Amino acid sequence: QVHLLESGGGLVQAGGSLRLSCAAAGRTFSSYGMAWFRQAPGLEREFVSGINWSGDRQSYADSVKGRFAISRDHGKNTVYLQMNSLKPEDTAVYYCAAQASGVAVGIPSEYDYWGQGTQVTVSS
Repeated sequence: QVHLLESGGGLVQAGGSLRLSCAAAGRTFSSYGMAWFRQAPGLEREFVSGINWSGDRQSYADSVKGRFAISRDHGKNTVYLQMNSLKPEDTAVYYCAAQASGVAVGIPSEYDYWGQGTQVTVSS
């Protein structure tokens, strides 16, 4: 069992930065692939970024490449999403997810555990 708790969301102006954190509780966190998804009102949940269990492979949606960076700290059982050069279209609820297979694919149904989400709002 893995429990996930996101934090770090908020209101920021376009061009600004935020860092999201996802704290995981569970003895097997280090073996899970982790990802961030987001969902804007009226839209489907979409993949933002993922990182494999060891942290040596990251993936990003085209819309955030070069602006967002995912990382993980096994000692702190935490995954981070550094978001720079934010745009109004980045506004959404951001969710952290864990995948027991250790990889981090971009399909929501492949994930075993989800956090409750944190709101990110980017004003123009």
